[in-house]
Amino acid sequence: MNMQDYNPQHFDWSCANGIATLTLNRPERKNPLTFDSYAELRDTFRRLAGADDVNVVIVTGAEGNFCSGGDVHDIIGPLTQKNMKGLLEFTRMTGDLIKAVIHCPQPVIAAVDGICVGAGAAIAMASDMRIATPAAKTAFLFTRVGLAGCDMGACALLPRIIGQGRAAELLYTARSMSAEEGVRWGFYNTLSSSDTLLADAGMLAERLLKGPAFAHGITKTMLRQEWNMALEQAIEAEAQAQAICMQTEDFRRAYNAFVNKERPVFEGD
Repeated sequence: MNMQDYNPQHFDWSCANGIATLTLNRPERKNPLTFDSYAELRDTFRRLAGADDVNVVIVTGAEGNFCSGGDVHDIIGPLTQKNMKGLLEFTRMTGDLIKAVIHCPQPVIAAVDGICVGAGAAIAMASDMRIATPAAKTAFLFTRVGLAGCDMGACALLPRIIGQGRAAELLYTARSMSAEEGVRWGFYNTLSSSDTLLADAGMLAERLLKGPAFAHGITKTMLRQEWNMALEQAIEAEAQAQAICMQTEDFRRAYNAFVNKERPVFEGD
């Protein structure tokens, strides 16, 4: 499947040289999500599982903000009128978006500037790596609208990234985590200026692009699956995964390049 000509309706998409950039683009409202954009994001990440021309994905927001979460007027208002069946359909859909981000084989880089809250924070959380600007304000706002902090996988994912106590504080209080805290706590990998955020995310994507794409997909799979394994199971699973990678042409390319004192050029097979 080719994603270069993909044309979503609810966000911007560009794809070139193995790197796809997904830009949430409703800057007048700080890039909130609607029912339709949730669904299209979910479907896009599912589609990436079969994409032959995408090896790395960058997710960002337009004009100084990442995402302000679910749109208050387009989502929260209508949700107050839904019955239990309709509410569960919505919450499962939002969870399916997070699962799609986690399960797509490509590494996902979140490039975060400004507001990154609610569902926006959850998308950043589900990404493999995160780069932020000093202006990034990240918050899980669910308790502010009378809901539990356990939304879109936050009670499972966030403690694994920043630790149980820190996650509990953010999920109970809904306060903003500063960019500096985010780096210090391990939520953000690094900080970047607003002017260079996308360029820095692109440099990281290029670095990943030079690696073995198939093996990167295996790494992502194992990072996910080993959460639920005992150490002995994890070691055996990694032995099997690595044996699979040893059958690839990229493994042979690396060996031949080493023998010839050259830098390997990986092709993803």
